[in-house]
Amino acid sequence: MNKSVFLGALTVAGLAAGAAAAGTLDDVKARGKLNCGVTTGLIGFAAPDANGEWQGFDVDLCRAIAAGVLNDPNAIEFVPTTGKTRFTALASGEIDVLARNTTWTFSRDVDLKFEFAGVNYYDGQGFMVPKSLGVSSAKELDGATVCIQTGTTTELNLADFFRKNNISYEPVPVETNAEGQQQYLAGACDTYTTDASGLAATRAAFEVPSDHIILPEIVSKEPLGPLVRHGDNEWGDVIRWTLNALIAAEELGVTSANAADMSTAGSNPEVNRLLGSEGNLGEMLGLSADWAKNAIMARGNYAEIFEKNIGENTPVGLARGLNAQWTDGGLLYSPPFR
Repeated sequence: MNKSVFLGALTVAGLAAGAAAAGTLDDVKARGKLNCGVTTGLIGFAAPDANGEWQGFDVDLCRAIAAGVLNDPNAIEFVPTTGKTRFTALASGEIDVLARNTTWTFSRDVDLKFEFAGVNYYDGQGFMVPKSLGVSSAKELDGATVCIQTGTTTELNLADFFRKNNISYEPVPVETNAEGQQQYLAGACDTYTTDASGLAATRAAFEVPSDHIILPEIVSKEPLGPLVRHGDNEWGDVIRWTLNALIAAEELGVTSANAADMSTAGSNPEVNRLLGSEGNLGEMLGLSADWAKNAIMARGNYAEIFEKNIGENTPVGLARGLNAQWTDGGLLYSPPFR
């Protein structure tokens, strides 16, 4: 690590420690609004609609958090962040939580002094090419120009993949997904690489999506999830268990439509604890007894949020795959609510 990078990491760490000391849960309650960092625009994950309202998979997690903490899924200010600006925005306290396609890595967790609250999407890096390029494998990209977002894990993964396969490439750096899409469509690069979910979302916005293919290779592990600052454990617990509540709700059959009724049915002890009709889990978090019920009713359980925003019947068209429940062969698994 060169000196400037090292000092930059220390600066981010120092900002994080100072901001965390304030107690984010109390700040959010006093402010009456959640400041949620999202991407600058990725269809299906986080992007403003025609009316300027933010929509998407990551946006709905923000709304669930706001509903659980403030009992209002709309008490949010969405703060767009790029690969470069996202960590400074979180460390400085400009945002309370970062909920965008951000990979959980050792250095981000330890060196940058952030805490990942869990994984809300298991992903991996892929490559998209125009069908007209005549390429069917990423290993055929020797000498290719590659559009790559700066400040992301994809930069290092790209270098590793080409090095391991003894092939060369020329990077075309871009700041945002929108810029990457523009450069790729303009022919400034032969291929665009990012998380496979991001490629699917980007392709969905093209005039003729079928003119572009996502190559079969997945060259990395990209566990994506929300993160908070180190040293603010109470707030970290709120984010972690809100995400777990959405995952557990799917497993337990609790939906946005039936959560209110199930909270009074009383037949399943874990459902009762989740929805607040039994026990004191909300009190342990410093929230109301029905915080999880409010979070689930805001936009639905994990399955509802996935299918509505990025599922197979949306333009993004993603299968559940690794993001299925553990009972269905996936990796989603919530610790018990007890």
